[in-house]
Amino acid sequence: MSKVQRLIETFVPENYKLFLDIDRPSKTFKGQVTITGEAVKEQVSLHQHELEILSVKAGDKSLDFTMDDEHEAVHVALGVTGDVVLTLDFAGKITDNMTGIYPSYYTVDGVKKEVIATQFESHFAREAFPCVDEPEAKATFDFSVKFDQSENEIALSNMPEIKSDERKETGVWTFDTTPRMSSYLLAFGLGDLQSKLAKTKGGTEVGIFATKAHPASSLDFALDIAVRVIDFYEDYFKVKYPIPLSYQLALPDFSSGAMENWGLITYREIYLLVDENSSVSSRQQVALVIAHELAHQWFGNLVTMQWWDDLWLNESFANMMEYVAIDAIEPTWNIMEDFQTTGCPHALKRDATDGVQSVHVEVNHPDEINTLFDPAIVYAKGSRLMHMLRRWLGDDAFAAGLKIYFEKHQYGNTVGRDLWDALSQTSGKDVASFMDSWLEQPGYPVVRAKVTDNALNLSQEQFFIGEHEAKGRLWEVPLNSNWSGLPDTLSTAETAVEDFKALADSNTGAFRLNTENTAHYITDYRGELLEALLAELPALDPTTVHQVLQERRLLAEAGHISTADLVSLIAGLTSEKSYMVAAGISYISASLDRFVDEGSAVEKAYKNFLINIFAADYARLGFEKVAGEPDEDEMIRQIVLGELLYADQEDAVAKASALYEAHKDNLASLPASLRSLVLVNQMKNAETDALVDQYLDAYVATNDNNFRRDLASALARANSEKTVNRILESFKDKDIIKPQDLSMWYAFFLRRPFTQERVWAWARENWDWVKSALGGDMSFDKFVIYPANSFKTAERLAEFKAFFEPQLSDMAISRNISMGIKEIAARVALIETEKDAVHQAIEAQNE
Repeated sequence: MSKVQRLIETFVPENYKLFLDIDRPSKTFKGQVTITGEAVKEQVSLHQHELEILSVKAGDKSLDFTMDDEHEAVHVALGVTGDVVLTLDFAGKITDNMTGIYPSYYTVDGVKKEVIATQFESHFAREAFPCVDEPEAKATFDFSVKFDQSENEIALSNMPEIKSDERKETGVWTFDTTPRMSSYLLAFGLGDLQSKLAKTKGGTEVGIFATKAHPASSLDFALDIAVRVIDFYEDYFKVKYPIPLSYQLALPDFSSGAMENWGLITYREIYLLVDENSSVSSRQQVALVIAHELAHQWFGNLVTMQWWDDLWLNESFANMMEYVAIDAIEPTWNIMEDFQTTGCPHALKRDATDGVQSVHVEVNHPDEINTLFDPAIVYAKGSRLMHMLRRWLGDDAFAAGLKIYFEKHQYGNTVGRDLWDALSQTSGKDVASFMDSWLEQPGYPVVRAKVTDNALNLSQEQFFIGEHEAKGRLWEVPLNSNWSGLPDTLSTAETAVEDFKALADSNTGAFRLNTENTAHYITDYRGELLEALLAELPALDPTTVHQVLQERRLLAEAGHISTADLVSLIAGLTSEKSYMVAAGISYISASLDRFVDEGSAVEKAYKNFLINIFAADYARLGFEKVAGEPDEDEMIRQIVLGELLYADQEDAVAKASALYEAHKDNLASLPASLRSLVLVNQMKNAETDALVDQYLDAYVATNDNNFRRDLASALARANSEKTVNRILESFKDKDIIKPQDLSMWYAFFLRRPFTQERVWAWARENWDWVKSALGGDMSFDKFVIYPANSFKTAERLAEFKAFFEPQLSDMAISRNISMGIKEIAARVALIETEKDAVHQAIEAQNE
């Protein structure tokens, strides 16, 4: 895509005085914006997208202007340069595409209602008013809004309301002047909302806002977390939260997870509201999302990237800080385990496919953001790199560097090197040169460790799964060994540490690299090093065991070791397990599942194998929660029951069925941590038209998005063509399935061959509709990614290529198409090569 023209080169705004008049029945708005700024050129340009510009004035003088829809701009002939005040009258439309100004739909007591809100990141402020819609064009905003207000309805924006007495006469909500900020951070929301408020230690007013479709109690958890996280950040960053309020608004329709608008953060309901019947994992997820968005209030809002190519730094930093913050305020959660079991494997798997982007990628046009900023890379890998950097520098130097960074650049714009300079200043280390190899190159290394001729040999090369072309890339690898006597980093292709015997004698325990699993690489231990490590495995800490299981699984997927070795690796882990170990085993079982066909002879042996691995855990934990048990037990139980119900373990199946019967008149009351498992088990073993009706009716009726997810997962376990066809017919009905949730249903239905066949056919037949409904949405590329994650046969590979290769010119999905072909091809080849050996290994465990 050609490089977009930077309009700040023609006009530098200082202040916007913006008034909007919203008419919900007609889905239109009109407005006026007065912009104070400096004209750099005699013809200035402002962004606009599908706005009707009615007039442009400088003082009382009307100015000529030209609409340029191709470049989303309006060009204004000023005839002079210097300080200027422009006033534009305009009108626009409210659309359903979840960008700009848009409605969110919900139902209360059978009555359909809506909330109007905004989503301006990355470049959608121009859909609401003419502006210089670029992150570098920071300005202050004086915002006011009028709408067809009914009783009890309110309006919210970034700053506190002022002139409330006048509003009672005029109907105009007026908000205080914002700090200098980018246009994408302006936000407002209006409708019939409930709220709960509190104050931080520093006096910031924190509020949680949601529609009245939810119980008031669902706001409590988020309020407590938000207050404590702001307190933590003020102490950690040594910089006060910059504005008077921090409101969090839950929206029924939202294309991403959340958006960090300064002072008015918007969320999908599932990431802010917590029902009294909730699981540990859902509560932790809400806490992490809140902490992520609040980190942006400093890193992203107070200090903002100069251009979108440094957006990765915003997201990677916030993704790291969410874990730092929650670990600090809730240490008993052991929240870093969540990152180890979610973000780390996500990043390692995605980053091993040739063709993956690097973390830092040039962005010529903001339209590219949705396509270039892969969550597995920008969020998960980027976060991992920030954790790696924080450990390398030490937390004190890291925090001190952030303080310098915020104080020097507050209310301004930066590039990535500005942060490296601040961290180098406090640590005395060359941060830029350490980070460059990780940020500018795609992929990551596998470090091979072996003993040859009494020397410890360490080497690095890029790790690939599937077809690839090696480029000879090298990284600055922090070894982070549990042994002393090794260099801190490996920056060359290989190195040798002489006299291994003396080295081993001076250290204890099996040799390990990348302790705590904080650096972005994997280790391939060979020979006596591997034997010693595996011999110690049951006694090692849970993070290390999980790391070893993860690394061996990746090495097997790449063909470096046999997949059959994974069977014996987990076969010995039959004692009671920690969450980390149980999660590591479940990842390996997910890999082994691909080799076991549903209904095949080996499937029974495989199920017995899983039952044996998790028998001790089931004996200890039972089926239902025990009063006073630690949160970890609930999370282990979810994994254990998931495996045992898949394996048709009789007692677990019977207890799941009994729990369904006890709650069948109110499925939402099923314990949240078990609800998905119980619903899936019932559909798997007792599917009827009546059961399908019950699940679908409950899905439409509920406002609890966690319950919706559970029901969707269960319906995807259907074995009836009638049921599957009925659900597929609902995919296009927004009153049943919201567009934001369509990719979730697609993922669930792709998991099993029976439903996969039909949903894959549906996607191809309805591709034009999918593209028109979700083409601008962040979930669109998932309709390429998810089949690539699931397909495992040569037939599916051929279908994938036949359908998507003609679309390689579509920038929104081209990279994911190319990577998807490689991913499926690698999986197909691995299964073909390893299937017999895996089957033999499974059957050997039952002898």
